[in-house]
Amino acid sequence: MTYTDAARNHTGTRGPCVPTTQLGTTLIEVLIAVLVMGIGMLGIASLQATSLRNSQSSLERSQAVIASYAIIDAMRANRNDALAGAYNITNTCTVPAGGTLVANDLNVWLTGIQAGLGAGACGAINCAAANCTVTVTWDDSRATGGDTAQTVITQTQL
Repeated sequence: MTYTDAARNHTGTRGPCVPTTQLGTTLIEVLIAVLVMGIGMLGIASLQATSLRNSQSSLERSQAVIASYAIIDAMRANRNDALAGAYNITNTCTVPAGGTLVANDLNVWLTGIQAGLGAGACGAINCAAANCTVTVTWDDSRATGGDTAQTVITQTQL
């Protein structure tokens, strides 16, 4: 048997390869895409919830600092009574009755703390000579996910 020149030059290929195109997606591909999107959405929702909790905690810390400065300003306005220790209170959550200037200041201060930080918020003031320490304590369990009391301590000189 003899080979022709055309047969001798044949390289063994079957002609040009034509790539096949995919005409659609399979159900498994759609399910995997939906699963990946679902996991991503759950992650975003979790991140949003954490952000809201931390934002609330930050707001409460800011309110505690503002309340501390408010009572310090009231004590500076009534410096003689503050130096005499009239503003000194232990860590109390009970709002005192008004009447005198000092009692009115403490009433407004503790009422404001409890309005902004919750009914369990407490305050303490300790002045020794001209050095005063104002302490505000509140329950921050919503932000931390547990029973955690937060405290802001502000020290100043009158």
